[in-house]
Amino acid sequence: MSTFAQRRDTLRGKLNGGVAVIPAAPHQTRSNDTQYEYRQSSDLHYLTAWPEPDAVLVMTSLPAPRTVLFVLPLDRTMEIWNGRRVGVDGAKERFGAGEAYPIGELSQRLPELLAGHERLWYTLGESETMDRTVLEAVKQLRRQVRKGVVAPTEFHDPRIPLAEMRLVKTPEEIEIMRRAAAITREGFLAGMRNTRPGIGEYAVEARMEYEYAARGAQALAYPSICGAGHNATILHYNTNRDELADGTLLLVDSACELDVYATDVTRTWPVNGRYSAEQRAIYEIVLRAQKAGIEAVKPGNSFRAYHEAAVRVVTEGLVDVGLLQGDVDSLIEQEKFLDFFMHNTGHWLGLDVHDVGAYKVGGEWRKLEPGMALTVEPGIYIHADLDVPERWKGIGVRIEDDIVVTQSGCENISESIPREIEEIEALVGADCSTRA
Repeated sequence: MSTFAQRRDTLRGKLNGGVAVIPAAPHQTRSNDTQYEYRQSSDLHYLTAWPEPDAVLVMTSLPAPRTVLFVLPLDRTMEIWNGRRVGVDGAKERFGAGEAYPIGELSQRLPELLAGHERLWYTLGESETMDRTVLEAVKQLRRQVRKGVVAPTEFHDPRIPLAEMRLVKTPEEIEIMRRAAAITREGFLAGMRNTRPGIGEYAVEARMEYEYAARGAQALAYPSICGAGHNATILHYNTNRDELADGTLLLVDSACELDVYATDVTRTWPVNGRYSAEQRAIYEIVLRAQKAGIEAVKPGNSFRAYHEAAVRVVTEGLVDVGLLQGDVDSLIEQEKFLDFFMHNTGHWLGLDVHDVGAYKVGGEWRKLEPGMALTVEPGIYIHADLDVPERWKGIGVRIEDDIVVTQSGCENISESIPREIEEIEALVGADCSTRA
C-alpha cells in the first residue's frame, strides 16, 4: 500500500462513518488572462499527490469505503496550449483512485456519494462555487429523506484531523525537508559570497533564488525577505529594491520548496563583511538565544518552552548592553522585551511554511513529540523610533533554523548554513571582484 493510500485510510478512520469532500486549490489569476504558477492544496497533496487544479477527492465510508477522484479529462486542444494532463485513467492507474470521473460530472455524481452518510467532512467558506455544489447535493438528498434516504445532517471540517496527521512527519517527509535544507544552504552561501556595498537587495535575492532553481527546487517556500539597514527591522519586508549601504546589516529570510515541502531559514550578515561592535553585540545575543531555544526542543517539553528560553537570553542580553534596565525576571513579566523582540520564537513547518497543527491542546501548550518539525528564530529589531542611543538604531538581526524533534532531543536540519560570526565574515563578498 502506498504512503498516500495509508494516509487516506488513516483519515477515513477519523471520519466517524462520514464522507469527506476535499477539493484542489484553485488556479489563481495574476492579471488578465495570466495565472500564477500552480501550487496544489497541501491537504490534497498529502492524501493523493494529485498535481492538477480543478479536481475533487471524495472519500466515502458507507456502505463500503470508496476513493473517488474527479479530474480534468484529457483534451488535446487544451493540452497543446497548457500542457499534458493526467486524465481519468491516469488518476486510477498512477494516483490510486478506486474510481475516477471527469470533473464535469461532479454535480451529477456527488449526491449518490454523499447518500447514506450523516456526517459530511467539508470545509465551508473557501470557495463559493464549491460550496454551492456541495450544498445543492445535500439539498437534493434531504428532499428524499421520506423515501428512506440518509442525508448529511452534520458538517465537520476535515482540516482538523488532517492537521493532527500532518503534524508528526514520517522519515520520508523529514528526508525531503533535509534535501530542501541542503539546497537552501547553497542559496545562502551564494548570497553571502556575492554581497557587497552598492548592489541592490534584489541582486542578492536573485542570486540565491537562482541557486534554488538550478539545484532542482520547484518553488520558493515564501517570498524572500532581503532587507538591509532599517529594512532589516521590518519583519515581513519583501520589497527588496533598496541599495546595500556600507556599514549596514542584511537580513535574509529565504528558502526553497522541494516536492511541496518547505524550509524556512534566516541569516543576518554585514554588507561589507565585518560586523561593527554594536552589530556584533546584538548578533551574539540572538545567536545565544537561538542556541538556548534549540536546546529546549526535546520530547516532553512544551511548545512554549523554547520561546521562553530564547526570551530570557534576549532580555538578559539587552540588559547587558544597556538597551533595557532593571531586573530580568521583572522585565520578562512586564514583557519589556517586546519593543525589540515582538514575535514568537517559532512555528510548525512542513507542507506549509507555517504548517498546520494546534499549538495548544485542552488549553495547555502542546508537548513536543518525535517527528514534529518547527523553526527556532529569535530576533532583535531596533527601530528608528525607539528611545535608544543612535548607534543602535537600524540594527535588525534574526537567526532561524529548521528543527525536527527526535527521540532523544532534536536535529537541526539547516545547521550547515553558516551562523557563527567568523564563518560569515569569511564568506561575505568572497565572490566579488572587490571587497569593502
